[in-house]
Amino acid sequence: MKIQYLAFIRLPTEKAHGVQIVKTCEALASLGHEVELVIPGRQTHILGDAFSYYGAKKNFTITSLHTPDWVNLGPLGFFVSLLWFSEAAKWRKAFWDADVVFSRDAGVLLQYVLLGRPLVYEAHNDPSLASLIVARFAQKVVTISKGLKDEYAKRGIRVSKIAVIPDAVDPAHFEGIVSKVEARKRFHIPEGAVALYVGKIDAMKGADTFTAASAKLADIKAVIVGWGPLAKELASRYPTALFLPPTPYAELPALLSAADVLVLPNSGNYSESARNTSPLKLFAYMASGIPIVASDVPAIREVLDDDAAVYVMPDAPDALADGIVKAIATPGIGSIAKARAKKYTWTARAEKLLSAMS
Repeated sequence: MKIQYLAFIRLPTEKAHGVQIVKTCEALASLGHEVELVIPGRQTHILGDAFSYYGAKKNFTITSLHTPDWVNLGPLGFFVSLLWFSEAAKWRKAFWDADVVFSRDAGVLLQYVLLGRPLVYEAHNDPSLASLIVARFAQKVVTISKGLKDEYAKRGIRVSKIAVIPDAVDPAHFEGIVSKVEARKRFHIPEGAVALYVGKIDAMKGADTFTAASAKLADIKAVIVGWGPLAKELASRYPTALFLPPTPYAELPALLSAADVLVLPNSGNYSESARNTSPLKLFAYMASGIPIVASDVPAIREVLDDDAAVYVMPDAPDALADGIVKAIATPGIGSIAKARAKKYTWTARAEKLLSAMS
């Protein structure tokens, strides 16, 4: 099968969607399919190629189209750049030769709904007008959580057209990694008990809740690795917490091994963090074997049962602080989560995608 994956992103990117897209393409190609990832020629501050940055095999091709990079000029610049990219992709022979045109960008697929192309739309956000139009015309709609499937079904998309396929991880990448001592030296993390959060530093992801909880942890060091709009504010407000810049995805297994507990503090105040998500960090956390403390929200409950994590009330710093202490004292839950991560591989996910495409 020839698969055209169209992604209006800069690549490499420190954002999670870059990992998800590259790993999806790699897994589809590993099953014997011809995969081409088509991206715009947007500038990125990350040096090196995407294969090295994400630790992916070069078993698929990445094609960068010459498009204007006006995304930073505001909504109009973003729209014109996206439209240009979508048009440029449409005029390539590979677009018309493909058996499937796949994307998680509704704005890209919107122009193709009347062209008779076999479109597969992977939804990651709450339904919008554009995504609902694409979903109605698409051959298949993939959602990453049951909650997101329900949102599309409520808005008239046939349930039989929707496949729920959560995100994934490479469990093998978490075997034979560096020791905790070596990892802490590499990432400049101090000795002692460490609670680690990796990801975007914003309210939706619960980074503010974690840093507030850190002030209540006398003997546990809070470490936040990532970027986001609240980074400077939270670093100033909570000076005892350690803030580190994003690391390449290929180094994530070593980074996680430096922790005593991994924190997944999704807010319950946003649908995209409570019901309509499938956090990549969740599956990486699971594969690491390190105990997890997580917000008690439906999207995480879809994957992890009570015996595999310590659940706490979302948006509650006191509850999170207590949960962190409990998770450190319950190391066995990490092994349970690690065993369950083995069914959430990128290959298994690709097989489900292919089944949906057919």
